[in-house]
Amino acid sequence: MNKEYKEIKTTISEEEANEMIEKVAHFFVDRSLGSAGIILCESLHPLHGIASQALYFLLPFAEIIFDSEQYQHFALMIQNDDYFKRLIKRMDELDEETNEERRNKARLKRQRRKNKYKAAFKKLFHKENKLTE
Repeated sequence: MNKEYKEIKTTISEEEANEMIEKVAHFFVDRSLGSAGIILCESLHPLHGIASQALYFLLPFAEIIFDSEQYQHFALMIQNDDYFKRLIKRMDELDEETNEERRNKARLKRQRRKNKYKAAFKKLFHKENKLTE
């Protein structure tokens, strides 16, 4: 292992936090796990400070798998209560946007199917009326 030692970060800038919030929120929502991610974050909210310290405890082992800088950004982001709440809010917004598109597509499909059946019944009953006259 010829890795150079990287400094442990203790602060995160607003821009870095926003970037990390977007990445994590998109990670959950793109996999259709927005609701599960929100529930997970809400249930772990009282422990977010302890969880960030646990992430730092596991940092030497996590560096083998993850990028150290991104890992530390994530740990710092969940340590701050404001950033953690913004993460939950952003996941909710993205999930709502995604579901809105899905609901609109489903509504359009239902409307098309309904119109198709109406046209078929109209055509069917219209022919019967001509035959009875």
